[in-house]
Amino acid sequence: MEQTILIAGVDEVGRGPLAGPVVAAAVILDPANPIAGLADSKKLTEKRREALSLEIKEKALAWSIARAEVEEIDRINILQASLLAMKRAVETLSHLPELALIDGNHCPQLDCRMEAIIKGDSKEPAISAASILAKVARDNEMVEMEQAYPGYGFAKHKGYPTKQHREAILQLGITPIHRRSYAPVQQMLNL
Repeated sequence: MEQTILIAGVDEVGRGPLAGPVVAAAVILDPANPIAGLADSKKLTEKRREALSLEIKEKALAWSIARAEVEEIDRINILQASLLAMKRAVETLSHLPELALIDGNHCPQLDCRMEAIIKGDSKEPAISAASILAKVARDNEMVEMEQAYPGYGFAKHKGYPTKQHREAILQLGITPIHRRSYAPVQQMLNL
């Protein structure tokens, strides 16, 4: 009988926003329990992502969601923070993979074989699954941030630098969840 190796798909969400953490997920899919409709999270509707997120958590052999906080992003930069979140996601899986497929062109430091795949979230089902879990988790957190910091529109733009968000920063100032190392936030701090 052929033994299958454990392969984790790994992706992160939230490199571009001006606020909030960067969130990563790692998923080891179960070949005996396939999930239909996995795709790049950005190409799915919010409703479809939510449904797939629940199905992934039910059917995957293992899954984990991890993050790097705003303070870490400001201290070590967004690329390093993204890699740190990915490393944390893989290291907190209930089963450690023998191979990690990483979305993008950089790999975090892991104790297993790794392969970076550009646009992996649209090519590899395990990476698609990771992108869905990370996006749903981060989006839900940003909706909660709307309650903590009303007036910024976090539920709508999820921290991305939209016109509404930039205008809210100008009117209301920055919050503890804003990334001070990002140029648009720095410019507003210097006004």
